[in-house]
Amino acid sequence: QVQVVESGGGLVQPGGSLRLSCATSGRTSSIYAMGWYRQAPGMQRELVAGITSGGSTNYADSVKGRFTISRDNAKNTVYLQMNSLKPEDTAIYYCNVRIVRIGIDYAYWGQGTQVTVSS
Repeated sequence: QVQVVESGGGLVQPGGSLRLSCATSGRTSSIYAMGWYRQAPGMQRELVAGITSGGSTNYADSVKGRFTISRDNAKNTVYLQMNSLKPEDTAIYYCNVRIVRIGIDYAYWGQGTQVTVSS
């Protein structure tokens, strides 16, 4: 199994920046992809950005050019750098970790970290 802990959320003004961190432990050698999701009030959880073990990335259209996902393999940590933040980015952000074990896909989630963009 994999343990997932997010951090780095907070209150920021429009146009500001935050960096979220997702630290993992456990069977980290089995991880093939990690990603950030968010859930705004009254909305469903949506994918924000993802990165594979090979380094391929993908982003939601709403954050392209503003957010960057990256990873530090030595620390088993993935980051989400968020720039030019907008009020619409306000949400709880969750880290997702995916592994494959004997042909079965497993997903692990952190507890979430709140991001609030407001003046």
